Amino acid sequence: MTPQGQILLAAFLAGLVAIAVTVAIEKFGGLIGGILGTIPTTIVPAAAFMWLADPTDLAFQPAMGMVPVGMLLNAIFLWMWRVVPPIIPDWTFGKRLIVITSINLGIWFTGAAISVTLFSEQDSMTIGIGALLIGVALGLWITLEHRHAPKGQNRVGPLTLAMRGVAAATAIGVAVWLSQLGSPLLAGMASVFPAIFLTSMVALWISQGEDVPGGAVGPMMLGAMSVSFYALLATHTLPEYGVVTGSILTWAASIAAISVPAAFWLRFQSNRRIEAQNPAP
Repeated sequence: MTPQGQILLAAFLAGLVAIAVTVAIEKFGGLIGGILGTIPTTIVPAAAFMWLADPTDLAFQPAMGMVPVGMLLNAIFLWMWRVVPPIIPDWTFGKRLIVITSINLGIWFTGAAISVTLFSEQDSMTIGIGALLIGVALGLWITLEHRHAPKGQNRVGPLTLAMRGVAAATAIGVAVWLSQLGSPLLAGMASVFPAIFLTSMVALWISQGEDVPGGAVGPMMLGAMSVSFYALLATHTLPEYGVVTGSILTWAASIAAISVPAAFWLRFQSNRRIEAQNPAP
């Protein structure tokens, strides 16, 4: 496949995933939808085509090592959708959403710039493992706080769904393109630019109000760590087993190691709160 074909295919798959994420949250609610929406998806074609673009550890490993750093930034980006809205004045809906979005993106870009600068000369795998552990701890801590996670009540039109897909497709396409240009650190960060999270939060706010995306923040923060796990494991499985088999094995292992335990943890927390509110006679 040509380099242009790799970019287009990866972007197309990412666009489909972006649409599926918000539909899952709207249909199943924040708790289950947040986990389903954060299983490794766009990282699968991104990692595969980065490896195909330069099948050596010299570029691939640094790129994948930066993914957990980016996902930690994404977790903080999601958290900001709980922290920032309460401190923004009660302006018109559009103005308020623009300000909140701008602040959250500004925090992400600032963190990304600092991360690329600080970690460009460091061992990417060590940094990646540390970021994964911090991300899991942060996700567990945030999900200790009770937050109502309702399903969406309003129907979302095809134009809104299409815009979600275009935003995510652009981000992943740029990531693969950067990897082809020999910029592994930037490619790793670009591959986890919060395009899906951004479009999900904004689209859900517009179509469903604040409660639906707010309830999905904690589960998405925790579930997103499966992407970090995928990236780190892929540095071993793709070179060892090839792109197809390696991707399948890594995807299954990531779900087993992060997504499934996260779902059980969230269900346990939910049941515990219900029992506390309705004690046995």
